[in-house]
Amino acid sequence: MDIDPRTPTTKNPPELFTGDVWLDPIAAPRTEGQRMTVAMVRFAPGARTAWHSHALGQTLRVTQGVAWMQSRGGDRVELHAGQTAYCPPGVEHWHGAAPDSFMEHLAMLDNADDPATTTTWLEHVTDEEYRAV
Repeated sequence: MDIDPRTPTTKNPPELFTGDVWLDPIAAPRTEGQRMTVAMVRFAPGARTAWHSHALGQTLRVTQGVAWMQSRGGDRVELHAGQTAYCPPGVEHWHGAAPDSFMEHLAMLDNADDPATTTTWLEHVTDEEYRAV
């Protein structure tokens, strides 16, 4: 068994996120054939990702607060602590905190064969898109 040293919390870059968002890595591939990546991500009220997609999909488990999520062309959904959402491969989406609540989720995904293509980042979610029902 390996016990990992604590890694520092990092603030996510404004090129990919609106508002204050912090990340704590939890798991990453260790040996040949492993792909799983897991991180704890914390969003300040109103903070959110840019539009993006994942080559092999993504699972999000809300652990605290109120999350807003939306797939491109779909309705925005609200999730609460204890709920899990899955976004299939290649589906453009965003996720973040409701405007009046901090939110924390576990982000779980598998790396693509080329890890650089695991996540495709797109444009920022506008305030109008964020507020739309």
